[in-house]
Amino acid sequence: MPDTISTNPTAAEVRDTVILGSGCSGLTAAIYAARSNLKPLVLEGHEPGGQLSITTLVENFPGWPEGIQGPELIENMKKQATRFGAELRMAHLSSIDLTKRPFALNLGKETIHTRTLIIASGASARWLNLPSEQALIGHGVSSCATCDGFFASGKEIAVIGGGDSAMEEALFLTRFAKKVTLINRSENFRASRIMLERAIAHPQIEFLHNTVVEEVLGVEEKDVRGLKLKNAKTGQQTELPVSFMFLGIGHTPNASAFKGMLDLDDDGYILTQGNVFPTINGQPIPGVFACGDIQDRRYRQAITAAGSGCMAALEVEKYLEEHGR
Repeated sequence: MPDTISTNPTAAEVRDTVILGSGCSGLTAAIYAARSNLKPLVLEGHEPGGQLSITTLVENFPGWPEGIQGPELIENMKKQATRFGAELRMAHLSSIDLTKRPFALNLGKETIHTRTLIIASGASARWLNLPSEQALIGHGVSSCATCDGFFASGKEIAVIGGGDSAMEEALFLTRFAKKVTLINRSENFRASRIMLERAIAHPQIEFLHNTVVEEVLGVEEKDVRGLKLKNAKTGQQTELPVSFMFLGIGHTPNASAFKGMLDLDDDGYILTQGNVFPTINGQPIPGVFACGDIQDRRYRQAITAAGSGCMAALEVEKYLEEHGR
C-alpha cells in the first residue's frame, strides 16, 4: 500500500481527515484535529454518541466531581469539537477502499475522499434484547460493572453470562453488592478454569444454571425490582428479587467493514501497534488510525477511549505534516 499522499484534482473534495464514530474516542479526536485546523468530518454511525449515550450518571470522568450524565458529556464534546471547526454528519458507511490514495468512503449516494482516516466506531454491548431490559438500561440494567458497580452498593444483584467477562464482572461487583447471583443459560461455562474457580470460591457469588431471563421487572417503576426466570430444562418459572442486572455476555466490535483490509483478532477487534496504528499482515497502514473500544477490549472506559482518540489525532497531524500538508 502506498505511503505518500496524492490528491485527485477531479475529486469534488479531498479532506485531510475523516473520523468514523462519535463516541468518546471519536469526539476527542475531532476536538484535537479541529484545533489543528484540519476541519475533520465526523461520521456518526448507528450508535451516535457510543455507549455513553445510553449511560446515566458518569462519576469517573475527570473534571466532574459531582458526576455528569452520559448524554450530556457527549453533547458537550460535540459542541467543543464543532466550536473549533469539526463537522458532524449522520451517515452509514457502505464500503471503503484503503488501497488507493486518497482513501474512498462510500456512503451510498456519496463518496468522500480523505488523506487520513481515524476509525473510532467502537464496540456494541451484547444485550438479551428483551423489551423490559431495553426500557431499563441506565435504570438498573447495565453492561459495565466498572461504570455502575458503585450504584449497586449493599444491594442484591444479578450478572448474566457464563464466560470470562461474566466472571470478571461478578468478582468485581462483590466489592459493592451484598450478593451476586450469576445466571448462566446452560450447565457449561465458557469461562477459563481459573476464572470459574475464583467465582465459585467466592462466598458472595451464587450460581443459577440452565436459567434464562424472560423479563426484567420494574418497568412501570423505572427501576429494576427483579427478574422473571425460566429453567431451560424443566420450564419452571421463578422470580429473583434483585436491584441491578449486569450483562456479562461480551461486546461486538463494529469493525465488520474492515474485514480483509485490516488485521483483526479472533473476536473482530482491530489489532494495533503503538496504541493506534492498525496493521495488515502485521504491517502498519500509513494514514489509517484506530482508537477507542474498536481496538481496546481490555479497559473500555470513557477516559481511556478519550486518551486514545487524542493519540490518533496527534498522529494524524504528524503524518500530514510529514507529507507536506
